[in-house]
Amino acid sequence: MGILLNLYKFPQISYGPFDSVLNDKVQFPFLYQMAPKDSFLHQGIIRLIVFFKWNWIGLIVVNDMRGEKFLWEIEKEMVKNGVCMSFTEKIPVSERRHMESHETFMPRILISSTKVIVIHGDTDSLMIMRYSQIPLLMTCKVWIATSHWDITMRPVHHNGPGFHGALMFSYLTSEIPQFKTFLKTITPYKYPDDILLRGFWLSAFSCSNQMENSEGEICSPNASLETLPLSSFDMTMSGLSYTIYNTVYAVAWALHEVFMRKSEKNSMGDEEYIVLPSWQLHSFLKNTQFNNNAGEQVFVDETRSSEAQYAIMNYVFFPKETDALVKVGQFVPKASLGQDFTIHEDAIVWGYSDSKVPCGVCSNSCGPGFRKIPLKGQPSCCFDCSPCSEGEISNQMDAEHCMKCPEIEYPNKERNHCLPKVVNFLHMDEPLGMTLAFMAISFSLLTALVLCVFVKFKDTPIVKANNQTLSYALLISLIFCFLCSLLFIGHPTNITCLFQQIVFAIVFTVAVSSILAKTILVVLAFHSIRPGSRIQMFIHYRVSVYVVLICAGIQVIFCGIWLSTYPPFPEADTHSEYGYIIIRCNEGSVFAFYCILGYMGFLALGSFIVAFLARNLPDTFNEAKFITFSMLVFCSVWATFLTTYQSTKGKDMVTVEIFSILASSAGLLGCLFIPKCYVILLKPYKNIREQLKNERDSRGKIFAGPCLSTSSSEK
Repeated sequence: MGILLNLYKFPQISYGPFDSVLNDKVQFPFLYQMAPKDSFLHQGIIRLIVFFKWNWIGLIVVNDMRGEKFLWEIEKEMVKNGVCMSFTEKIPVSERRHMESHETFMPRILISSTKVIVIHGDTDSLMIMRYSQIPLLMTCKVWIATSHWDITMRPVHHNGPGFHGALMFSYLTSEIPQFKTFLKTITPYKYPDDILLRGFWLSAFSCSNQMENSEGEICSPNASLETLPLSSFDMTMSGLSYTIYNTVYAVAWALHEVFMRKSEKNSMGDEEYIVLPSWQLHSFLKNTQFNNNAGEQVFVDETRSSEAQYAIMNYVFFPKETDALVKVGQFVPKASLGQDFTIHEDAIVWGYSDSKVPCGVCSNSCGPGFRKIPLKGQPSCCFDCSPCSEGEISNQMDAEHCMKCPEIEYPNKERNHCLPKVVNFLHMDEPLGMTLAFMAISFSLLTALVLCVFVKFKDTPIVKANNQTLSYALLISLIFCFLCSLLFIGHPTNITCLFQQIVFAIVFTVAVSSILAKTILVVLAFHSIRPGSRIQMFIHYRVSVYVVLICAGIQVIFCGIWLSTYPPFPEADTHSEYGYIIIRCNEGSVFAFYCILGYMGFLALGSFIVAFLARNLPDTFNEAKFITFSMLVFCSVWATFLTTYQSTKGKDMVTVEIFSILASSAGLLGCLFIPKCYVILLKPYKNIREQLKNERDSRGKIFAGPCLSTSSSEK
């Protein structure tokens, strides 16, 4: 129609929804749109959806240019805000006024998984929604309608309208003074020439079959538009009515300007201006602007028209088959942030479900401590939730990824917060540290006591028979072996880390090499009893000293290489124990660490083999048997240590090493010296030369002579 009227240059004014197509002045130079622009309508709808944390919606639009434009705009806004489209239904334009398609159209919508449906279109194009079956609509859906569709235009059903609880974006308009008063007093009797009012009155009050009374009144004399339900008549001025109101006034102002010009021309005697061609009204309409009775400024020129502001209305159907539109919020696009969108959640009635906000999501939100896992072939709003991996957290809803905690922090059990790790090491004041320190000091004092016993009874046969020099060296090294375990207790420092392994390696090497020297001397002493044997030249206390010095010297060289290349150092172990930072000594070179252990193991194994082969030699005090048992204990402890050390973490590694030091040292002390102390202190009658001679004679064997002579020479 607009194209045809343009041929004759008839001005046209549209009061319907603003259409960007009609805004083309090349194609429609004489058409004006009085409705405000809906440039931000899609943003307001998305703001409402995001406010209620919905992300899974359906969309119903009319299959025309306006519908396509709105669909394109809202889809772009949905992508920005993480909202997904469940379905899109396009109502064919050819079926606007037909009821045939609702039998398949509405069920397809209502069986969808989404609980939130946006409807965009005007009342005529959405006529199919008017005739939809009521029972299908009562399915706990949230309907969001735009301002162009009159949601109240539905026949009242005994079950109530299915759009109960719907939200609608209506034009935010100012109240026209005296408008409601005018509606309350209007009757067909007051305006007898208005045949449209008469027809509406007869239909609305269901009195079309009544006969008029003698006074010309129809229906009840007290009938008023105020008593009609919302589905029949709305007493408030809708956005569409407000636009019509401004449109009529715009034409009135333009005509007023025309007649003012005619009056001026008539007064000047210009008869040509009496009849005004229609195309000349165009210039008057284009420049028309005025303030309406609500105090708002109105422009006919679209370039100067304002953007629409919206009131968010809640459609409520009451039990007594009355309904109402209740304002629950508003959207003012050009307002400042925070003032542009307001909503009163407590005032909203949510359909037939309950007072809670419906859940319009494809998947339930992933809480803190979880992350989203996208479902293959599904939109981004559909996902599964997976707990964060060990050492990671997520502290927000619907996190895409989990974050790693810093090295000095660890996740809590819920994995939604990082807690500071507790610095931990083997404290001297904790029960375990105190126990180990007490054991180390006690054993060292016991060893010192044994040393004092050996020094005091140095002239007795049992002390002389066991090589005094080696016994003293072994006891002193055992004292240091026990005490070196104290270096492993307390806060590690650069100095303690260096001394831990070095002192441990050297003193244990001295102890083991002393035992090796003892073993060699026992074997040499037995074989040297043959007359003329050259072995006697090796039976000297200096030989034992050389053995200890050479063996210990090799270990010192190993340690020197270790310290000069990659020495031990303190480190913070943040991974061994959950929630703790373990301060421990890093060996530096693991290869060097196991080299010194391997060297000690080689010496111990050599001592064990030699002592085991010589265990049955005829010795009164049989040092070989004691050495065999001591080396068996020593090797067993350190073999167990190697396997246990590899499987422990944190300060347990330090505990295992300290225990191995104490256990192996105690094994040497107990197997080698406790039996001798028992004889010295409790069986002194066995610790005399005559007793030894009687035992030799009774067995018919001679053994003690070489050892005793060696001891005498030392003395």
